[in-house]
Amino acid sequence: MKGIFLNRIKLMFVFGTRPEAIKLSPLILQAHARNNKFETVAIATAQHRAMMDDVLSAFGIKPDADMNIMTPGQTLFMLTSRILSGMEKIMEQFQPDVVVVQGDTATAYTASLAGYYARKKVAHVEAGLRTGNKWAPFPEEIYRKMISSIADYHFAPTETSRQNLLKENYPDSAIHVTGNTVIDALLWMEERLRGAPCPLEDFAPVLERYKRLVLITGHRRENFGEPFLRICTALREMAMKNPDVCFAYPVHLNPNVQKPVHAILEGIGNFFLLPPLSYPDFVWMMRKSCLIISDSGGVQEEAPALSKPVLVTRRISERPEAIEAGVIKLVGDDTEKIIYESQRLLDDPAYYKSMARGISPYGDGRASERILDILSGSLKVS
Repeated sequence: MKGIFLNRIKLMFVFGTRPEAIKLSPLILQAHARNNKFETVAIATAQHRAMMDDVLSAFGIKPDADMNIMTPGQTLFMLTSRILSGMEKIMEQFQPDVVVVQGDTATAYTASLAGYYARKKVAHVEAGLRTGNKWAPFPEEIYRKMISSIADYHFAPTETSRQNLLKENYPDSAIHVTGNTVIDALLWMEERLRGAPCPLEDFAPVLERYKRLVLITGHRRENFGEPFLRICTALREMAMKNPDVCFAYPVHLNPNVQKPVHAILEGIGNFFLLPPLSYPDFVWMMRKSCLIISDSGGVQEEAPALSKPVLVTRRISERPEAIEAGVIKLVGDDTEKIIYESQRLLDDPAYYKSMARGISPYGDGRASERILDILSGSLKVS
């Protein structure tokens, strides 16, 4: 029986944040299911401890190694050096054929660099996203570009991402348009939540009192400081103007987010500050909402597939496809613009319908299949 598993391709998936865990989980599960072709190793850096763990629990994934590098107040300097030094032992222990990273985090960049140092092939999931501004998003834009310079396989979610890579002179043969694995994860979770009641026991009675829910998230570094104050000011005014609408904000644990959010938004009768939600709970809340206001990249991809309009509190986005489709809109940290666009979506049914069209520019839920097919067909293990 053991013989049928000879010459499998060893894939090492490295992740450390909630978005990475969400977007790599369907790929890991499918690689497990193809265990005649792939040996799967899952490595957690735990760049974000609790939020990453919640996602892995939801998908039933247990890491083969956990670096547990998260410390309070860690800087990018500390984070990068600790992950990179820890990856040396991981590479020596597991000897992968391919290091698979996702997106644009410190974990993704340092794991790809470790793969390069160890002379392993590197596969980049969600490759080719660009804003053209190295400071927005910071530091993700530079992480993406550095990973691209290392990667052997560029799994681009869209044709736009593919064109970005071609403009930077990466070979066409190494670029593959697969869709985004976030849609795989979303559809997998949505199927399991169908018909489920509100998962937040204390919040269920609140939702029963309101006909509409506005869901809010925010965590981007470029919004820390004055931008967050302007965004929160807009949210406060929106809640005061719409007492019949429920505003729910699962507040990121970063003190740069917690402080302005609680200072400005606490104590408003129809505004509810929630702890960070697990991935299943957040998907449930997205499905329940009528509008999402967020600076999250993942939400820009997920919400259109659920027919939910998104107002993006960023000045520039590396996900132009949804903007071009008219299902998300950039509002930045402009207080007046946030208020105007939010109120218009709440008051104008025709305008709302124009953005809530169920268009998903980021895939059909089969990105993981395509990625594994490409790896299986192109790699030979001696």
